[in-house]
Amino acid sequence: MFRSFVQAGFECSTHKIRNGKRLDLIRSTQHDRFAREDYRRLRDFGIHTARIGARWHLIEDSPGIYNFESLAVLLDAANAIGIEVLLDLMHFGWPEHVQVLEPSFVSSFGRFTHALARFLKRRRDLCRIFAPMNEISFLSWAGGDVAALNPHTRGRGNELKRNLVRAAILASDILLNELNDVRLFWPEPVIHIVGNPAIIGDEIEAEKHRLAQFEAWDMLCGRLAPELGGKPEYLDVLGLNFYDRNQWLNNSTILHRGNPSYRPFHQIIEEIWRRYRRPMFVSETGTEDCRRAEWFNYICEEVLTAHSANIPVHGICLYPILNHPGWDDDRHCHNGLFDYADESGNREIYWPLAQSLLNNHEKLARSNQFTNDSTRYRPDLFFTPTVGLRLPASSTSDEPLRAHQEGFLS
Repeated sequence: MFRSFVQAGFECSTHKIRNGKRLDLIRSTQHDRFAREDYRRLRDFGIHTARIGARWHLIEDSPGIYNFESLAVLLDAANAIGIEVLLDLMHFGWPEHVQVLEPSFVSSFGRFTHALARFLKRRRDLCRIFAPMNEISFLSWAGGDVAALNPHTRGRGNELKRNLVRAAILASDILLNELNDVRLFWPEPVIHIVGNPAIIGDEIEAEKHRLAQFEAWDMLCGRLAPELGGKPEYLDVLGLNFYDRNQWLNNSTILHRGNPSYRPFHQIIEEIWRRYRRPMFVSETGTEDCRRAEWFNYICEEVLTAHSANIPVHGICLYPILNHPGWDDDRHCHNGLFDYADESGNREIYWPLAQSLLNNHEKLARSNQFTNDSTRYRPDLFFTPTVGLRLPASSTSDEPLRAHQEGFLS
């Protein structure tokens, strides 16, 4: 499915934090300035696939006016070096004039996606693998329930989630209809929560919260809230975002490996496989400081265990690949393979993680060859008539958008 099993994720958050500051971590890490140098470094490590973000807030700075120069710089550099791009259309951020909780958000995102599709056509479809929206579940909770991210509201998480899903479904339709050989992937945080044994019945609440991790995927494929328009064909590739803080005691402390209640990652992978039967990859993973190499080794071992059970895990995205400023405090986060760039674009490498990557890359790729190739054979992935009769993509970039939802851009 991907050009390389181990992939690089460039931190591409563009959201606003509580103090109103807009984060643009592609700019903060100077990846936009040194994209070619960064991609050459990846290629030297045998990494030929990178995940980046489109940065909607830069592309549509004024309503309805789209300037893709900021994205063209990254795509052209990747193309020149031979790096495959996995593109996030929305990674937590949107333009100032867009209201994410309003019904108009859906059509705004649709117009942006259509403009993006036209831009990519003119550049001969430089990328074909898209995440229409990153971590719908997390954004709904962080932005709609606890006011940690924009739109900084409380008690509106479910409302926000439904609006995000509507927009993601519309974007999926546009991408599938307008571009050739499109694959969609859906990054979501995968978690485990256990009840507090000191609280009677807490395991019931904990399990309810744990199962909520599947709501966005269930909505996208139409299992849950079918009125939103979800269909099985939208849920193509599952992206599993998993960090060392993704397991916890309900309403309490983080569970670490070694705790009897900690669930091995391969068991989480297996549950998701049995629930959806979709190809998947680890779309984000990593940790900070001296734990980086040990954590990556653990993830590789767990993926190899999943492979031994014939579960199609097609990649591991080291995320982020570059150290970056902290979301809330601008601290220097040492969580990548490469550090901040100097004035010439040189970046110091963190050798323990580099050695872990080199040690694991070949055996992971070899193991992946023997897993079930569900990217080609997916008998369970049926298509509804509207998509099954999909027209070919437009022959020119100026032809009108086609979709089964009449008037959806009005």
